[in-house]
Amino acid sequence: MKAAAKHEPALLYVVAWVVLVLLTGISVLTAFLGMGVYAPAVEYGIAATQAAVVYILFMRLKGPPSLKWIFAGTGFFWLMILYGLSMTDYASRRGWPH
Repeated sequence: MKAAAKHEPALLYVVAWVVLVLLTGISVLTAFLGMGVYAPAVEYGIAATQAAVVYILFMRLKGPPSLKWIFAGTGFFWLMILYGLSMTDYASRRGWPH
């Protein structure tokens, strides 16, 4: 016999979706507030919070280390390579602020 799979309550996913939508709205709002040098820190904080919600709830990474952590970390590693290559493209263009 197979063990029954554990299911989280649907309300948890609804709350997570609402949190993600609210954080997206806050991110859009802060883009228009003119926060100056503090804007990137606030935006990155919001993005990190959104990523944490997705990683913990939807990828089910809470709990002891497992093979899922390796795959999630590998995906994050390749995302950083993608961002790095994109930044080298932007940095090599004319008009890039130095």
